[in-house]
Amino acid sequence: MKRRLHKKYLVLILAYSGLLLLIPYVLDYRDKSVHGLPQQQPRCPDSENTALLWDNGYKLNASEATEHAVNRSQSRIHIYLHATWRTGSSFLGELFNQHPDVFYLYEPMWHIWQALYPGDAASLQGAVRDMMNALYRCDFSVLKLYAGSQNITTSFIFGWKMNKVICSEPLCDAHKRHEIGLVKEDQCAKCQRRDIRELEKECKKYPVMVIKGVRVLDLSTLVPLMRDPGINLQVIQLFRDPRAVHNSRLKSKQALVKESIQVLRSKKQTDKYKRLLVPNNRVNRAESYVSSAMELICDNWLSDMMLVMNAPLWVRRNYLRLRYEDLVLKPMEELQRLLHFSNLSTFPALEKFALNMTRGQGYSSDKPFLISSRDAKEAIYAWRERLSVVQINQVEAYCSEVMRQLGYEKTGEASLFRVVHAL
Repeated sequence: MKRRLHKKYLVLILAYSGLLLLIPYVLDYRDKSVHGLPQQQPRCPDSENTALLWDNGYKLNASEATEHAVNRSQSRIHIYLHATWRTGSSFLGELFNQHPDVFYLYEPMWHIWQALYPGDAASLQGAVRDMMNALYRCDFSVLKLYAGSQNITTSFIFGWKMNKVICSEPLCDAHKRHEIGLVKEDQCAKCQRRDIRELEKECKKYPVMVIKGVRVLDLSTLVPLMRDPGINLQVIQLFRDPRAVHNSRLKSKQALVKESIQVLRSKKQTDKYKRLLVPNNRVNRAESYVSSAMELICDNWLSDMMLVMNAPLWVRRNYLRLRYEDLVLKPMEELQRLLHFSNLSTFPALEKFALNMTRGQGYSSDKPFLISSRDAKEAIYAWRERLSVVQINQVEAYCSEVMRQLGYEKTGEASLFRVVHAL
């Protein structure tokens, strides 16, 4: 019995001794492994993966690249205004809506979200791209898939009550197509309903077609349309100070709950974004969802910028970055840049319209989605009065890299800048 007990103690002592000898080797190996790995870099989209989106299976030879470069002068131009909610995209779209050479569509992908929500995010984005592919070819029958009716008329689609094409001759005599000015909804509402085939016929007459939307969550969704020589899609991407976007989204939070949840669902597969899907304050879920979605919006913006940065030259020629602040503070200059990019001519009435829309009285509106003349400076800096210090710090923290890339100063940086120049 004693001999057995001694053997057990001996085995335990030997095992313990071996473990003590093994620990230094394990620690040394782990230390070498850690130092052998590259240091953790700040969160940033993978540039190699973004480059592969353009090259994988779609390499262009020299003649094809040249064709992409000159295609805009040989055929109709197709433009997508790529924006997110509350960035000022309605005003940007209205500038194109006013131009007599533009066939303008306002938020056509809204029908998909209404029909498929809350579907899988990837499926929704694929459906959005397929709809755009049809619309740019003036095939509006695609709307029947999501409208729940085969009898679709002009009194239902594309923001029809403020659409210059739908409310002007030959479809309606409520407005003159070459007259510049906001459409009067009450007059347009009296227009006779027209079959979508009549609208398709009008669509084919215009040299430039512009679609404005906020439901393409990231630019990579549009890559197949930009590569398609039959569409040769050009993209104007609108950015805005994330703090101003956040302020505006909070103001309209009840109207943006569904959209914010869908944005969150698009990236919910990671632990980080699963966290965002759970409201911190269940008393005010709407504000929590809108705030969490802002973090993802900044992530998507950064991914878009990296995608363009790694794109071929012909892609960068077909892409225009625009800041809302520049558009409203320098409307004449930015309008010229937009029209040149779109191969459109300018004229005094349109320039006057752009100027007047940014020189209005005040900023607040009972209808935040209403297009109206506003005070541009008040619209830009309203967030300073309405956001708390905590809210500002949160946005600046998770949108830091985007703000740096777009040239937006943080509140501390802006204060220091003013102090230095005052001395």
